[in-house]
Amino acid sequence: MTLAKKPDLLRDNELIYGRLLPVDEPHLIQRYNKALAAFGLEPTRLKSFQIDRTGFSPEVAEECGDYDYLDPNEVNRRFIILTPSQIDLPVVHTAFSNTSQLMFEFMSKNRRAIDALTIKDVIYGEIEDSVPKVNDIEDLLSINQVEFKVLSAEDVLGKAAELGKLVDRLKQEPDAWRDNAMLERMVDLAKVCGDIRENALVPDQVIFRHNAYWTSHFGGLYVFVDPDMTTVICDPAAPGFRRSRPWQVSYLSINDADKVFRFLAATGRLDLPRASWIEASGYLEHRAEMVVRALIRDAEPNRNLTDVDKVWLQTWIHGHADLIASDGNFPFLNAAKREIAQFGHLKIEDVPPRQRFLVVRARPDHPDAWLTNQLISDFVPQDFVSRYVFNKPGFYKDFDGFSDAWRSHVVDVLKTTYLKDKAALRARLYGLTD
Repeated sequence: MTLAKKPDLLRDNELIYGRLLPVDEPHLIQRYNKALAAFGLEPTRLKSFQIDRTGFSPEVAEECGDYDYLDPNEVNRRFIILTPSQIDLPVVHTAFSNTSQLMFEFMSKNRRAIDALTIKDVIYGEIEDSVPKVNDIEDLLSINQVEFKVLSAEDVLGKAAELGKLVDRLKQEPDAWRDNAMLERMVDLAKVCGDIRENALVPDQVIFRHNAYWTSHFGGLYVFVDPDMTTVICDPAAPGFRRSRPWQVSYLSINDADKVFRFLAATGRLDLPRASWIEASGYLEHRAEMVVRALIRDAEPNRNLTDVDKVWLQTWIHGHADLIASDGNFPFLNAAKREIAQFGHLKIEDVPPRQRFLVVRARPDHPDAWLTNQLISDFVPQDFVSRYVFNKPGFYKDFDGFSDAWRSHVVDVLKTTYLKDKAALRARLYGLTD
């Protein structure tokens, strides 16, 4: 995902690059610059900037004119860790949706080492896989695991490893204590590393599985992994579509709503429309409101919607009955609500393929719930709230095409519905708990 500089409206309302960590202490900026230098990049001259979990800074990206300065080929992502507290930050710029999870796992598994190292040093490196550059789908499918290649600017890691070997030598060789040069070297190393018997300076786990994900390559591509089959969902024009590993990979066109839906349902990734969750969540009411707002946007793109309320929306619906009927989604959602209230469920097989995505969500307890909700949002672009929650690359792309009036309206709705209490909205509409 290559982000251009986004409108100040998003930044001012923390809808992009929100919850980042300010870096304004000279010693931390100096450490950050040492990492940049190790990557062959120019040091930043900024006196203050913000970073995400991976160390990416939108301000540094703007300064150097390259939003991919930590992601040069959109594969083998670089990272810079200044503080253990980065684990609590979002990842705001990446070509792979699972970068955030991989960073979280790495920082969680190696918390003690990261705590100790960042007291004196900056940690940097690459999330390395077997592919230097992605040219076709086969390159993506060949990535089964990633390895964190970890370095530190002052080489505390290397010095800790050297000190560890000297300690072993001292224990194992009877006359080693007579080697004054070795003992002096150990003292010098200990001044940098401290007592390595107490401080875990070397990460314990650096290899992690590369499972289901979305990537920005080839216009956007999903990979879902099941025990006996891997499924790729993308534009059929992507290089390698249906040609890479056809014996173990199923290929679905992102344009084929019926096949995509059947796959998600058959693999247990969907909450089908049942009263048990539909009625308490207000999900259909939310979808219906999003559908109507999108119709207003298309019919009157420059209308000021600042003071729109439910009464105004109902009046607009009555006044545009022909438009509502020809679109069909609003009447369908009302009919679905009645059928679920009467029978407890909706006969999904009777619903046209694209409309099925209006009435389902990802099964909350499935490991791929967030990724599935992202894919669902590709089929329901009218719901900009779901797009923002699960599919920020898609949302930002949509936002670029909105009129100024609609941009303001979208920001207002997100501020009042989502930003006010993110966890509550995710729990109510999507059944997700943090």
